[in-house]
Amino acid sequence: MSEFALVYRAGDEKLSPEEMQVHLKHCLDWFKDLLDRGVIKDPGVPLGPTGSVVVGRQGTVHDGPFAESKDLISGFTLVEVKDLAEAIEIAKTCPVAHVGGSVEVRPVQACR
Repeated sequence: MSEFALVYRAGDEKLSPEEMQVHLKHCLDWFKDLLDRGVIKDPGVPLGPTGSVVVGRQGTVHDGPFAESKDLISGFTLVEVKDLAEAIEIAKTCPVAHVGGSVEVRPVQACR
């Protein structure tokens, strides 16, 4: 088994309040399915849209993580699955991608 990070990037598609409620239900159902299947290693946390970036040796600080909203990371989850192909198949079913967002799949490297 291998660990992968599913990194969620919210798209710039605007949803009505009603559409957002439906989308959130799809997200919760998707997440519950992954939990029930036992593939979630760490549920991660949602991230806010603001923050700062520290750059270079001088520690220059820039407000906001990125210039474009489509690049904002909105959260992540760690999954433990057989291989990259399985992690990609899981990512393909993520509701975030169905509303203009994306899911980046990255292998987690052992630090020990």
